[in-house]
Amino acid sequence: MTGPHALKPFLLAFPGPLRDRLVAAVLSGEKTATTGLLLEYEAEKEELPEVGERSALIDSDGHEVAVVEITEVQVLPLRDADLRLALAEGEGYRSVAEWRAGHEDFWHGEEMREALGDPGFVVDEETVLVVEWFRVVEVGQGS
Repeated sequence: MTGPHALKPFLLAFPGPLRDRLVAAVLSGEKTATTGLLLEYEAEKEELPEVGERSALIDSDGHEVAVVEITEVQVLPLRDADLRLALAEGEGYRSVAEWRAGHEDFWHGEEMREALGDPGFVVDEETVLVVEWFRVVEVGQGS
């Protein structure tokens, strides 16, 4: 998975216990979607993912543990998040309300506000999300 044609990193959350849980959920097949903020892409001057794009799933130690392929990309306001998404996040959410509460806690956290450069950042119904649907196409030797 490394070498001259190394893939761009597929990062879930920030390094630590949450990333570890999310990576494990991807590897087990429970997590097939992830949701970010369009503002994150803009802050990092990063292009939106495209269907068919492959990336290296990175664990908290910075190791490539799998290759994932994007199967669908949605750009939508927070108000349009649905149960299909909540379930595909692989974090045990049973409703959109649970999913939203968990994600709002993350998005309103100090690390995210720092990454966005806005200490008072809050989401609302109009906040634009980027949802990446994916599948694992290769599992690394170290996972």
